[in-house]
Amino acid sequence: MMERSRGGWSSLCTQYSPLAAGSIDGTDDYPHDHGIIRAMEAKYKPNKAVIGNPETTIFVSRLNPRTTEDTLTKTFSRFGEIKRLRLVRDIVTGFSKCYAFIEYYDRTSAEDAHMDAYRLVVDDKEIFVDFEVERTMKGWVPRRLGGGFGGKKESGQLRFGGRDRPFRKPIEVAMGERDNRHDSKFGRYRYNDRPEVRRRDTDRDHRANRPSHRERDRWPDQRRRSQKYERDRSETR
Repeated sequence: MMERSRGGWSSLCTQYSPLAAGSIDGTDDYPHDHGIIRAMEAKYKPNKAVIGNPETTIFVSRLNPRTTEDTLTKTFSRFGEIKRLRLVRDIVTGFSKCYAFIEYYDRTSAEDAHMDAYRLVVDDKEIFVDFEVERTMKGWVPRRLGGGFGGKKESGQLRFGGRDRPFRKPIEVAMGERDNRHDSKFGRYRYNDRPEVRRRDTDRDHRANRPSHRERDRWPDQRRRSQKYERDRSETR
């Protein structure tokens, strides 16, 4: 379930942190949107009324509003025997909220569904499948309180560390390359003394002193005009 690399780094959350989930590499030290602040201040506890084994339960979302329990049963029973299926519906209208929870009798069936049903097309919609995390991940805060994973790019409140948007590996900078000066405005170190940065600065200064492409394009015409002027002067003498 976890994707680990050397050194213990993981692209997926093992313990939920709203601050880390709001960062593309999980290293932010301050919240950048109000949703993260809401999630950090939330006192969320898992619903004790939920029944079933969370280790054999998968979460299915991005369903077509027309998708029914029968369709889900037919689609996910191919991975193993289903013990319990709940398509979440609006308590007033009865319309589907486009996500569901499916519990299997064994862990192997849940793992097969997690692997093979991810991005499966059901009723012309590509669905999202993951393990249930509400009861298995410490510190979990749902999306409605500013936490969760994923999110839409247009909202500007993306959450990372989940299957849909895993963390990107942080850029590791050796301590010897770190400049001792500290930028108090942003709370970050500057790296202007690194050799590659100095090279970029030198190249930028060199480019700034070069003539623009328009000026270079005018050079041949200027030479021709000056040569013609010199010839005319010599002929009139």
